[in-house]
Amino acid sequence: MFQADQQLSLTRAKRNVFVLALAQAFLGAQLPIIFVIGGLAGQSMASNICFATLPISMIVFGSMTTAPWMSQFMQRFGRQMGFVLGSAAGGFGALVCAYALQQSSFPLFLAGSYFTGIYMSAQGFYRFAAVDTAPYEYRGRAISYVMAGGLVAAVIGPNLVKLTAQAMVVPFLGSYLTVLAINAVGVLLFFFIDIPRVEEKPTQDGNGRSRVELLKTPRIAVAMIVAMVSYALMNLVMTSTPLAVVGCGFTQSNAADIVTAHVLAMFVPSFFTGHLIEKFGSAKIMTAGLVLLGAGGLVGLAGIELFNFYGTLTLLGMGWNFGFIASTAMLANSHTPQERGRLQGLNDFLVFGLVTVASVSSGGLMNCSGGNPEQGWYAVNTAMIPLLTIAGGSLFWLYLHERKSAFKSFR
Repeated sequence: MFQADQQLSLTRAKRNVFVLALAQAFLGAQLPIIFVIGGLAGQSMASNICFATLPISMIVFGSMTTAPWMSQFMQRFGRQMGFVLGSAAGGFGALVCAYALQQSSFPLFLAGSYFTGIYMSAQGFYRFAAVDTAPYEYRGRAISYVMAGGLVAAVIGPNLVKLTAQAMVVPFLGSYLTVLAINAVGVLLFFFIDIPRVEEKPTQDGNGRSRVELLKTPRIAVAMIVAMVSYALMNLVMTSTPLAVVGCGFTQSNAADIVTAHVLAMFVPSFFTGHLIEKFGSAKIMTAGLVLLGAGGLVGLAGIELFNFYGTLTLLGMGWNFGFIASTAMLANSHTPQERGRLQGLNDFLVFGLVTVASVSSGGLMNCSGGNPEQGWYAVNTAMIPLLTIAGGSLFWLYLHERKSAFKSFR
């Protein structure tokens, strides 16, 4: 486990965390906007209704394929330049999508969605940037506070949709122009960030371990597995929930309320997750996250009443929060500054790769694995079992491994 430089300033770290949390709250609001209207806009242009949600999948795909080079770009030119580039891509993507709506061009709309994925990739590195200048004991809280900004974004985004979706003659055009404005204004935040660029100075080990060597490091491998599973399972179940709720006889308003409860469960725990990580260690909080995800699946399998949907999505959000933030903290403490470019990009490539698979699989499991919505909902929740088994098994293996090593406790 790498100790932070003792000269790092807690004051500077707190300032950077504040700026990044604001960016997560304000710039991050564009993703809820686009995820709410992307499928509806796609449905209005796609020649086949089955492709309506393809713009959403294209955003996730864009994030996955961008993460490796975005991470290397930040390693070479600094976090500030990377985040500015991400906002520029988000604004350009919104502009392309707005033009595509005017021209009713679905292929052009998909191209704009890919650029939104570049922004999403850059946003994913906010959590890693939070620890770049943070003393070791502050890292868990730094990540947690930045992630908490997502709670504000989750409130701002849907409300902006209500104000802008039908504000112009072309439906949703106003929303995409709003996203363009968000990026144009929000990019100014990054001029207040103070994260020095890591110099590529050769050390005794060169510039650090190779990607293969990093993946062979137990704590890195397990952190990546838990992050992948936590995010993918959250996406798998959340994507299907509105279809299941309405298909089982409830209203769209019920579905919206359930998703709201889910979003609150995702981000409200961020205010204390960092403290829990400091007290109990990353590994134990990751374990708690997997337990909560599993409990959510069991509640989903127990029935199709509103209580079941609320319980599943609430536990799912909390499980994602614990699993994803704790795995990020473990990863951040397991590599050197020289290694962060290659490792963080690889991590997000793998995380969003599995999320892409989950996004595509969710609709198929829900609509094509049974004769009715109830059977589809059961199929979605049952699909959680193998991934939870893999992630839980990896944590148990880490526990056994560290009992035999110099580590005194499973943290």
